[in-house]
Amino acid sequence: MATLDLQEQEQVDAFKHWWKDYGKFVLLALAILSGGFAATKGWHYYNEKQTGEAATLFSELNKQIASNDPKRINDAAAAVIDKYGSSAYAPRAALVSAQINIQAKDAAHAKTQLQWVIDHSGEEGLKDVARLKLASLLLDEKSYAESLALLEGTHPDSFVGLYADLKGDVLNAQGKLEDARAAYQQAYEKVDPKSPIRNLIQMKLDALGGAK
Repeated sequence: MATLDLQEQEQVDAFKHWWKDYGKFVLLALAILSGGFAATKGWHYYNEKQTGEAATLFSELNKQIASNDPKRINDAAAAVIDKYGSSAYAPRAALVSAQINIQAKDAAHAKTQLQWVIDHSGEEGLKDVARLKLASLLLDEKSYAESLALLEGTHPDSFVGLYADLKGDVLNAQGKLEDARAAYQQAYEKVDPKSPIRNLIQMKLDALGGAK
């Protein structure tokens, strides 16, 4: 079985840390922005006054993101969720808040927000983002069965590679190397060739002896 030398392992660990905290935020940002116009339009027809209020609160949340202050961001997100929990803005606010808490190492708070998205969002894309992030947190806690349960099922093509990669991480942590290799191989084939995560997946495959 191929193994990584110390320098390679440090590179893998550093990249995994960066991707966990920041790389997937790109995916989150796309999910938050996607459908934004449709959501705003839908709110307009539903109630013009509430649309403006919800949009104002969400805009305030966006401003607070620049502060990088978890409390201010959480408070702004809570205002959106508490007042407009049934709106399209609420799950997006919860995802933003969860990401900030992940970066602040507040896993308990982040898990609560991610579960809220899974339970309440009407958009499958947002639920997929939340499940992926929650599964990653559960992996960190060595709650392998719970993590894998979130990773099962079908997903849109844009998520298949990311889900397979994380599934490989869980299986690898369990010592199920053959299953992990198969998951990484699927991830490698599904992830966009231009994505930086593809290099990390290749390193994981190399560490397990490559594809068969």
